[in-house]
Amino acid sequence: MIIVLRPDATEEQIQHLVDIIGEKGLRAHISRGTERTIIGCIGDESKLQDIPFLAIPGVESAMPILEPYKLASKSFRPEKTRINMRGVEIGGDEVIVVAGPCSVEPNDTLFQTAHAVREAGAKILRGGAFKPRTSPYDFCGLGEEGLRMLDEARQATGLPIVTEVMDTREVELVYRYADAFQIGARNAQNFNLLREVGKYDKPVFLKRGMSMTIKELLMSAEYVISQGNPNVILVERGIRTFETATRNTLDIAAVAVLHEKTHLPVFVDPSHAAGDWRYVTKLACAAVACGADGLMVEVHPNPERAFSDGAQSLKFTKFAKLMEAIRPIAQAVGRWVAEGAKS
Repeated sequence: MIIVLRPDATEEQIQHLVDIIGEKGLRAHISRGTERTIIGCIGDESKLQDIPFLAIPGVESAMPILEPYKLASKSFRPEKTRINMRGVEIGGDEVIVVAGPCSVEPNDTLFQTAHAVREAGAKILRGGAFKPRTSPYDFCGLGEEGLRMLDEARQATGLPIVTEVMDTREVELVYRYADAFQIGARNAQNFNLLREVGKYDKPVFLKRGMSMTIKELLMSAEYVISQGNPNVILVERGIRTFETATRNTLDIAAVAVLHEKTHLPVFVDPSHAAGDWRYVTKLACAAVACGADGLMVEVHPNPERAFSDGAQSLKFTKFAKLMEAIRPIAQAVGRWVAEGAKS
């Protein structure tokens, strides 16, 4: 259930409602918009049926939320969520590009790439310190050493950093270094991990699992938000289908559907969807045209020597051309993409 408050509702009236909801065994989640404050009631709504909310001072309306995802629903928050990540606004008119190597490698690849993507216009640096791999014999990341390298790259370029967290035991460590958590496709329904990152105050890039429905993705976001962290960015990165021409099948329709169903920002990862660098720029263009709030792109100076995902990584010149390609498309749909910044 959501309770919409009058514009002149006082803090005392809001607290009175929170107390009433709490007395019934539910939790109140307050969302303050530019024009209205809304209270979401989390729990068994049947316990609220006997409360005459319209008779309570400060209340304008009360209605049930039919979707199983309450806090992620547009019914709960009609206004689009905007997230500030170390000065970078996600969910606004700017299409934000996150770029970097798949893995933080034990060489200067990260630092070369950080400077190159910044010069091309990327606003956030990505790189995996912990890597979930299909084979236990593949490179699984540098761990805390990789996090320290990401921190050094941030200091050198000013780019905020996002990196994947794979285990509840690593959340505190990643929190100390990163500006945002990434939950990978394999962990998108690791509910203990989702709850844990929901207890922290940094944004969460939540990737869609390879076989997840849109409803399941939103339910995973609900796990994070329900713990107090509203700053979730949904990432469409392709789903598993019968098609084998690409690594995954990019569900471009998911971008449009998610914008109808949720207030959360929506990104697209064309690199993991394609699995082949030749298709990445075209998928990125399609994503921007469809209304994506941002992109996550894998970039490497020498993909054939990459420790992971070299086949889908763009060289620096190719990434710069991707940025050039998406700028006029963003402008055509009323958005914009940053110009490059010289290091």
